[in-house]
Amino acid sequence: MFTLEVEKGLKLALVHRTFAPLYFDIVTRERDYLGEWLAWPPQAHDDGFFLNFISRSLRDYADGKSLVCAMFYNDTLVGNISFNSIDHDLKKVEIGYWLSANYQGKGIVSKCVTKLITMAFTDLDMEKVQISAAVDNRPSRRVCERLGFKLEGMITRAENVNGRVLDHAVYGLQRADWR
Repeated sequence: MFTLEVEKGLKLALVHRTFAPLYFDIVTRERDYLGEWLAWPPQAHDDGFFLNFISRSLRDYADGKSLVCAMFYNDTLVGNISFNSIDHDLKKVEIGYWLSANYQGKGIVSKCVTKLITMAFTDLDMEKVQISAAVDNRPSRRVCERLGFKLEGMITRAENVNGRVLDHAVYGLQRADWR
């Protein structure tokens, strides 16, 4: 199984079918919290939902279209981070992530995003990393700002999340601006 150490006690692991019940446990406990910014938690009613997600993710990984990893903090699955899309023609990746409420404020997402940025620019030879976050999702937007992404614009009516139509802030980091 592909794993990538971010730092001692924090690693990324390519999604695996054995993670399905771990993801389901988080969603069972935090469905309302996750559903504030993510559309899928209301549909995640069993391990099968995550088994399908993992299967699709692994197919897309094999095709070079995406990379989906679980975030493990002290050997506990605490969330998910991914290259939602890898565009080899445009030399651009888009990163997405979510984290259990119980693990917020520890720098987990910032450190994992930093690791994926490095991977994008060095291993994948990309020219741009992009992140879209709901305009009102301040914690997610702060990750972008803290890591040196530039706000490129707003997309109105970008996503319907459980009956709420959200606008997105789109952030970009160019290879030339990477620290």
